[in-house]
Amino acid sequence: MAHLFGTDGVRGQANVSLIPELAFDIGRAHGFFIRNGRSVSAGDNVGSERPVIAVGRDTRISGQMLQYSYVCGLNSSGVDALLLGVLPTPGIAWAIRNYGADGGCVISASHNPFYDNGIKLIGGNGYKLTDDEEHRLEELIKDASSLPRASKDGLGIMRFLKEAGAAYADYVSKLSETRLDGLRIVLDCANGAASAYAEGIFAGLGASVKVIHNEPDGVNINAACGSTHPEIMQETVVKEKADFGLAFDGDADRCLACDENGRMIDGDHMLFMFAEWLRGRGRLYENRLVTTVMANLGLEIACRENGLNMARTAVGDRYVLEEMLKSGAVLGGEQSGHIIFSDYSTTGDGMVTGLVLAQIVKSSRRKLSELASKVEKKPQYLVNVKVKDKHTWNSYPEVAACLKKAEKVLEGRGRILVRPSGTENLIRVMAEGPDKEELETLINMIVGVLFVHCGEH
Repeated sequence: MAHLFGTDGVRGQANVSLIPELAFDIGRAHGFFIRNGRSVSAGDNVGSERPVIAVGRDTRISGQMLQYSYVCGLNSSGVDALLLGVLPTPGIAWAIRNYGADGGCVISASHNPFYDNGIKLIGGNGYKLTDDEEHRLEELIKDASSLPRASKDGLGIMRFLKEAGAAYADYVSKLSETRLDGLRIVLDCANGAASAYAEGIFAGLGASVKVIHNEPDGVNINAACGSTHPEIMQETVVKEKADFGLAFDGDADRCLACDENGRMIDGDHMLFMFAEWLRGRGRLYENRLVTTVMANLGLEIACRENGLNMARTAVGDRYVLEEMLKSGAVLGGEQSGHIIFSDYSTTGDGMVTGLVLAQIVKSSRRKLSELASKVEKKPQYLVNVKVKDKHTWNSYPEVAACLKKAEKVLEGRGRILVRPSGTENLIRVMAEGPDKEELETLINMIVGVLFVHCGEH
């Protein structure tokens, strides 16, 4: 049971490691946890005497199976479930606060393939559970069968809230400070949670939209589409002569873009543009933005040259958010396109990210390629290595020696970053510096040593 919770909830292959029985136990433990007041601040219970958890999912074929398994465990503990249906992860966080729920649960594996799934728990304040709360939940899940069961009229029930999706879309639309008439936008919905919402939001504000990958069938989520595979979006933007494209991931908490020429615009570019946009409106607290150790050196240089204060955290939006809350920053995010506007949401929201980008292009009357040009990206290479155990990779002396050698080569000119994935059994190796060939050589050297000593053969 060690390491059940990763950086983004409980992840695993559906019906293999993430089985219905585990989902049931998580529901029972979460229900007990909520009833005993050990979670973060709760809402007003949506008119029920029993605690209420808002539950939503993405479009994976395993979503309903895991959702109902989790909810049955929840009900068994005497907690009600407010079923929201298919909804972006940020929509579920919004619904918790909008409907006064005591917490939330998202059934999604975000950008992972369809055969994976996950269970992410959210507190009554709309934020992810803390590390301490997840640790206490893990202890409860270990012995879930011994937890007390509700009886008689104390059993929890399921209630369906079909209007939640439309209400969330209306909330996002009203965040726009300007209409988008005249803009031509390509929207890649990744056959995921964005499929039912993106077109209505952007077209409703006047944009002319071309929507692709918006026909989910349970197994095509993230399949050669969306933010992890934006190539078709890029081609479509050029073909349609659009102003830009937006690509979401499976649960629509991330958004990447491409400019009118089909060139990718990632989270580093967007964070800089968003920071300047907020500063121009007097809304960027202490000219501060938060990102992670994966952010490109080009973003750091652009921030320094333009009077913006950039802070780096460990990889993961939870760590970005922690730093934002601690420092008072209103903007944070990751290179992957997971952007947090704390004035709008408690988590990253791909719809909001795309909407703010559209506003900037519209109001500036400039091309996205020009707006993004202030961040001159430095060569950066990232390679993923499949390993037998991502928690022991740094215990090998040969790996440590190899890293020390590579770091010495780049000393003062670049950096090496090696870290385990928070959601998959991978080691991510990143090198950044001025010379592409040199970086490739160093990456290949490190990857080779990792594969020999701890690779999945």
